[in-house]
This record gives sequence, C-alpha cells and structure tokens, in this order.
Amino acid sequence: MDRLRAMAVFARVVACGSMSAAARELGTTPSAVSQTVRALERDAGVALLLRSTRRLAPTAAGRAFHEGCAQMLAAAERAEQALAQQRDAAVGELRIAAPAGFASEYLGPALVPLLRANPRLSLRVEAGDDRTDLVASRIDIAIRVGRLADSTLVARPLATWPVVVCAAPSWIARAGAPADPRELERADWLLHDALGSPQTVEFVRGRERRAIRVRGRVVANDQGTLAHLAREGMGVARQVNPLVAADLAAGRLVRLLPQWSVAPVGVWAVTQQRHRLPAKVRQALSALREYLASRSDGAG
Repeated sequence: MDRLRAMAVFARVVACGSMSAAARELGTTPSAVSQTVRALERDAGVALLLRSTRRLAPTAAGRAFHEGCAQMLAAAERAEQALAQQRDAAVGELRIAAPAGFASEYLGPALVPLLRANPRLSLRVEAGDDRTDLVASRIDIAIRVGRLADSTLVARPLATWPVVVCAAPSWIARAGAPADPRELERADWLLHDALGSPQTVEFVRGRERRAIRVRGRVVANDQGTLAHLAREGMGVARQVNPLVAADLAAGRLVRLLPQWSVAPVGVWAVTQQRHRLPAKVRQALSALREYLASRSDGAG
C-alpha cells in the first residue's frame, strides 16, 4: 500500500509540475512529497526527476514510470466511480428470487417504476417455490412467504397477508360445508410442502381455538398448482388471500368456516447483508414495500 501511495504522489508531482503544488493537492508538506520521491528514486536506483531552482521535469525513466503511475491512478478513479455508482445509483443487474405466484402477481408491477426510472438497471428473476441459495446464485433479494428458517441471512418484513381455508363449490357439494374445524380433519387437503405432511392447522374464533391435524392428498411446492387443484374440486387448500382473491370474488373458490380465522403469514425480503446495501437493493426493497402496502388485499 505504501508503494502504491508513493506512486500516486509521484504522478501528482509530474502532473502539477512542482513539489509544493502537489503537496497542496495532497494535503501534505513539500518536504514530505520530496522525501517520498527520493525514496522512490533510491529504491529504483535511477533518477526520476530533473530538478532546478525554478522547475522540475521527469527524466526518461521518470516519464516511463509516470505513464504507469498515471494509468494506475486512472484505474483507481474508475474503480471509485464504479463503487460510488453502486452505492448511490440503481445500476447493474438486480437478481431476485421469489415464489412463482408472488413473482407473476406482484414482482413485475412493483418494480416497473424502478426500472423505468433507472434505464441502466437490469432485472433477473428466479421464480419458484424452492429455496434458492443466495450466495451460490448471487441473489440480491429473496422473497419468502411464511415461516422463515433459521439462518445468518437478514430478513426484512414487507407485508402481512391474511390466510383463508377454501375449497371449490363442487367440493362443498360433494363433502358438505363444515360447521366446525374438526370436520376438516378427514378431508382431502392440498398442502404446501414447506411444512410437510401431516400439518397442524389452528382455527381461532374469539377465545375459542381448534387445532386440527391434517394430511395432504396432494403436497406441492407451488401454490399456483394447489390453487388450480382446489378450483377443480380436488380438496381443501390453505392459501394466502391475495393469491386467491379473484377466485373468491368470482365464486370459483369459497372460504370455509368464515367465522373462524387462521394465522396470517409474513412476507419477507431476505438479503445477505444488513447494512451498506447497494442503491439498487435499497430502492427495490422500498418499491416492494410501497407496492404491497398499496394493495389492500396484500397488506396486513
């Protein structure tokens, strides 16, 4: 590092044409600058500067050395500028992993304004309900819905989503509308594999609680697949309300036991770092949070 600093000092001396001018730019003394140059000459075993009472100029060796020093400084300045851009401007590639249903419904609309405002920002999305390795895939942000696994990653809350237990009208016509949560213990359930099978579903009504143990006739890692099977009357599904709101409104799905509620789930943005995030990540987190908050069916 001292050698690189000495080279930077020499480059400023040549550019400024004097020790004193270089010292003023560098915030040091002419004596310190002179000592640095003399140390370089001593180490190199050759004179780098021709000195007179009025001016100094580089020797042939000094000109050759200065060319390399100047290139080093220019590269360092470019590196500093690139670093500042990453810190202060949304540039480069933003890599986001998200569940398929979330990506198709929310990710695009949330990030369109960010992409429009930052033409030098590009986006790569990995959509799927499998948990992506952030380090191996160089993911900037991973969206997680529901329970978080213990890890050293940093999770930031984005929203809280209500959850509904629902089924198709054809399933209700066949199995009957339940009057109590315990009637669903033997039902065919469509379960997300994040929690495996069987799973416990807890219903709450005022001070009453019913915890039932259910098994999945179908277990999948994709909520969209489970919602499709539910619409086809294949069983009972526990779905986040925003992803089935249109189906509920259109009558393709019906909420079961509407007087009972089940616990909501959190939507999280997971990153590798807690502090000193690049501007592209900070702005994407803000855009996601604002968009989810603006959706009455997606905000808690």
